[in-house]
Amino acid sequence: MAGKKKRPASLPRGMYERELLRLQTELVKLQEWVRAEGARLVVVFEGRDAAGKGGTVKRVAEHLNPRVARIVALPKPTERERTQWYFQRYIAHLPAAGEIALFDRSWYNRAGVEHVMGFCSPEEYQLFLRQCPVLERMLVEEGILLRKYWFSVSDAVQQERFRRRLEDPVRRWKLSPMDLESITRWEAYSRAKDDMLVHTDTAEAPWYVVESDDKRRARLNMIAHLLGSLPYREVPPPVLELPQRPPSTGYVRPPRELQTYVPDHASRL
Repeated sequence: MAGKKKRPASLPRGMYERELLRLQTELVKLQEWVRAEGARLVVVFEGRDAAGKGGTVKRVAEHLNPRVARIVALPKPTERERTQWYFQRYIAHLPAAGEIALFDRSWYNRAGVEHVMGFCSPEEYQLFLRQCPVLERMLVEEGILLRKYWFSVSDAVQQERFRRRLEDPVRRWKLSPMDLESITRWEAYSRAKDDMLVHTDTAEAPWYVVESDDKRRARLNMIAHLLGSLPYREVPPPVLELPQRPPSTGYVRPPRELQTYVPDHASRL
């Protein structure tokens, strides 16, 4: 009988930060290529709660121009949106030419939490499984570059991350009753993920699984794969020179007392 898979050692912080910066520099080159070519890039981040999706999205977008690369993290649908075609509100966030859309969760909510928690009917769920591959094929045929990543986390690591969130006042907001419910429905979510992959892992829009028990490895592996999957090239930046500051024409700054400044909190540390 095969033994349990051994978890790789965590990357040293220094090594991780150096490689992350190198990859983020390449992401900036990718961004400029997307702008220059008028390309449209969609990256879907999916996975269980606490699998590391949000942190990876932040590292991808950290040094990018927010006017080019947008993070799409939609709240639960409004009453009006519930009456629309399911994909309609997601389509509104697809990129135009020269843009990147990073979906921190996406239309795959219907294949996961909505299905497992009973927020959609069995008929709506089956319709999603039929329509989703068709929609994604249309996006690819339209010329949109679509990349889909599933972040895979073990049950033990997920529970430990939930515990740390519960005890950390600056991350407590990340933990919701829905997250805790996922602990008791681990197998239901596993079956939902398996069914989702069977129906939506297509030649036109394949899924790429990211092992995410080690967040540092997961971030580096995902970003490196994304970069390696795209035919980007370095676009020479425009030549810029700082102009000489012109001589003063007599401007005098108003007295500081006429303006209200924030207190110097830092001086009291």
